[in-house]
Amino acid sequence: MVTGEGQTADRSRRRIAMAPQQQSATAVLEHLDSRVPTSFYWSLTALATVGGFLFGYDTANIGSVVNFLPYDLGTLALGYLVAGASIGAAVGALAAGPTSDRLGRKSLLVVDAAIYAIGALLSAFAWDAWVLLFARTLIGLAIGADSAVATAYIAEYAPKARRGALSILQQWMITVGILVSYLIALAVLVPLPQHAKSLDWRLLLGLGAVPALFALVLRTRMPESPRWLMRQGRYDDTHRALAKLGIDISAEQIERGARTVDEHERAAGRRKRHWTRGVKRALIVVSVFFVFQQITGINLTFYYGPKLLQPYLQTGDDEVRAAIAAVAVTALMSVVNVIATFFAFKFIDKAGRRKLALGGYAVMAAAMLFGAAGVAFTGGVTRVVLILVALDVFIAAFAIGVGGTGWLIQGEYFPTEVRGRAAAIAASVDWIANFALILLVPTLVGGFGLAWLMVLFAVLSVLAVVFVFAYLPETKELSVEEITEIFERQAAGGTR
Repeated sequence: MVTGEGQTADRSRRRIAMAPQQQSATAVLEHLDSRVPTSFYWSLTALATVGGFLFGYDTANIGSVVNFLPYDLGTLALGYLVAGASIGAAVGALAAGPTSDRLGRKSLLVVDAAIYAIGALLSAFAWDAWVLLFARTLIGLAIGADSAVATAYIAEYAPKARRGALSILQQWMITVGILVSYLIALAVLVPLPQHAKSLDWRLLLGLGAVPALFALVLRTRMPESPRWLMRQGRYDDTHRALAKLGIDISAEQIERGARTVDEHERAAGRRKRHWTRGVKRALIVVSVFFVFQQITGINLTFYYGPKLLQPYLQTGDDEVRAAIAAVAVTALMSVVNVIATFFAFKFIDKAGRRKLALGGYAVMAAAMLFGAAGVAFTGGVTRVVLILVALDVFIAAFAIGVGGTGWLIQGEYFPTEVRGRAAAIAASVDWIANFALILLVPTLVGGFGLAWLMVLFAVLSVLAVVFVFAYLPETKELSVEEITEIFERQAAGGTR
C-alpha cells in the first residue's frame, strides 16, 4: 500500500522525469509546489533561519544578564534595554521589505548576519549604558530585517505540502537559540559567579557574534529565490537557482511559465495593481495575528523570566545564586519550548494552521488563569510549582499553535511581487507590539502585580481565539498563488 506521502513522491518523480519539451508552460511553479524536499531543502532552510536562532539567543541572553549589569537603570531604561532590539527590529523590517523586493532575498540575509555580528561585539565591549543601548538597537535592525525576509524566501521555494514544516523551522530556530543561550549562561555563570557583574555578562552578549559570522560566510552560497528571479525576468538565473534545488527546466520554459502567470494576472486585473484589496486584507490578518502573538504574554517568560522568578526562588541573602537559579529554571522552560515546537513541525501541515492556532490560544488562556491563581492564593514551594506548571503549559501551547503559525502565514499569504514589502510591514507590527509590551512589563508588574498581569494575558488570548475563528482561513496544501486567490475572493465578498 502506498501512503499519501509516497504517492506525492511518485507523482513528483514522474513529473521530473518528463522531457522538458512535453511539460506545460506552468511547469516551474508546478515543480516547486510538488517537490519532495531533499536534504538540501532542509539545510537551506536552516541557513535561512539562522536569524531566528540569533533572535532567540538575543531574547534569552539579555534576560540572563539583566541582573548582573553594572549600570543603574530606571524602569523605563530597563524596559528599553530589554526591548530596544525590538524597536530596531521594526525599523529593520520596514527597510528590508522594499529592498528585498528590488534586490532579492539572499543579499539582505547576508547583510543581516554582518550587522548582527557587529552589534553583538559592540555589546560585549560596551563602555557605558548608552553604548549598550545603541548596540541593542543595532542588533534589532538585523533581527527585524531577517524576520521580514527569511519566511518570504522560504515560501518562494518550499513545496506546498511541506511549506508549513519548512517555514516553522524559523520558530524552531528561535526556540533553539533561547535554549542554547540559557545553557551557555549556565556554563559561564555557575563556575564563575564571582565574575557575573564583570566578565560574564560581556562574554554572554559577545558570543552571539559567532553564529552570525558563520551565517555571513555560508549565506553567500545560497541560491536566490526562484520565484523572485522569475518575476524579475532573470530566466537564466532562475534556471541556475532551480538546478540547485534539483529541478532541471530550461530558461525558455521558465520564460513561458512567467508569461503564462502574467497573462492570468492581467486577465484578473491584478498584474499592475499589486496592492489589491485581497493583499491588504491578508496584511491586516497577519498583522493582527502578530499583535496577539506578542501581547498574550510569551515574551514575559523569556525576556523577564529570570528577573520575575528570582524573588520566588530566593531563600537567603545571596541574590546572585538566586538569579542563577532563576536562569536555570528558565532554561528548563526553554527545553519545553523546543520540544513543543517539534510537535508544531509535525502537525502544521496535517492539522492545519487554523486548528492549531485556535487550540493554542485557548490553552494559553487557561494556563495564564491557572498561574494567576497560583500567584494570588498560594505561597512557598506550592506557589513556585504552580507558576512553573502554568508557564510550561502556556509555552507549550504557544509553541505548538501560535509561534510558528505567525511566521508561516507571514511568508505564504502574499503574492511574490510584494511579498517582501508586505511581510516587512507585518514583521514591523510584530516588533512594535513586542517592544511596547516588553517596555511596559516592569511598570505593569510594579503597578498591578504579576497575578493581574497574567489575568490580562488570559483575556487577550480569548480575544485571539475569536479573531482566529472569524478571520484566519485554512491554507494547508495550497500553493502561495492559491492562497492569494482566497484573500481576493474574501475581499470581494466571497466565502472562505
